[in-house]
Amino acid sequence: MRDAAENGQLALLLEVSGTPKPGNVDRHRDYDDLRFEQFLAGAVGSFRGLRMAADGAALGRSFERAVAGMAEQSGGNTQFGALLMLTPLVRAAATDRLSPVGTADIVEATTIDDACDFYRAFDHVDVAVDDLPEDADALDVRRGSDATETLRERETTLYDVMELSAGVDGVAAEWTNGFERSFEAAQWLLDDDGPIYRRASRAFIRLLAEEPDTFVVTRNGEAAAEEATERAKAVLDGSEDGEELAEEFRDRDINPGTTADLTAAALFVALERGMEV
Repeated sequence: MRDAAENGQLALLLEVSGTPKPGNVDRHRDYDDLRFEQFLAGAVGSFRGLRMAADGAALGRSFERAVAGMAEQSGGNTQFGALLMLTPLVRAAATDRLSPVGTADIVEATTIDDACDFYRAFDHVDVAVDDLPEDADALDVRRGSDATETLRERETTLYDVMELSAGVDGVAAEWTNGFERSFEAAQWLLDDDGPIYRRASRAFIRLLAEEPDTFVVTRNGEAAAEEATERAKAVLDGSEDGEELAEEFRDRDINPGTTADLTAAALFVALERGMEV
């Protein structure tokens, strides 16, 4: 029988195998610089950090270790957001608290040290850069570990960091609302039938149809994010083909990464609640 850490790793593997997921790497589609096998390697590499979360290590340290292991493949950042979702969910499952309330209790109890480890995780994925604008906030994530002094000065916990970003980042929003969408999508997966790669695809498209993807907003703009949501609705109602949309979005570099993170979290919850593979 798999434990919570193993189900966390399996959720990452099942998420990338979900096909089609318009704009995402999947079993049929790669990007030039980001490939299916790199996601598989990232999932394998993250396991040590997921195990730490299950075994009771500090949440921020567990996440940082998961990201460090994930990054030990040539694609760089494959599953950063998904691991930020999975780490507290794995902890919740390992301590018999896998519910919106139980998970909320876990993330609300995070500390300043957890926040510092969260920023250190950015050092592993080449987000911390030297050419920050002069007016960049002291807590800009591109500062990576250089932000830790400010975090301590301001006594900012990891949950505080998520609250600061919840209005513009879908993963941070999940942290502050009890992982509401993740648990809802997990139930879709449990109520669905057929191969899990198809269930994951349907959950992904349904999530994308509900709300614009915040990663697309950041990379491609609000208009592209709104288009992605409308096109996902069209796939659901049968007026567009999901495989064709996946090809188009890949070619246009419209990658709903936050929706993929939510799908991974939903898969984990569904696995913990009895979904068979």
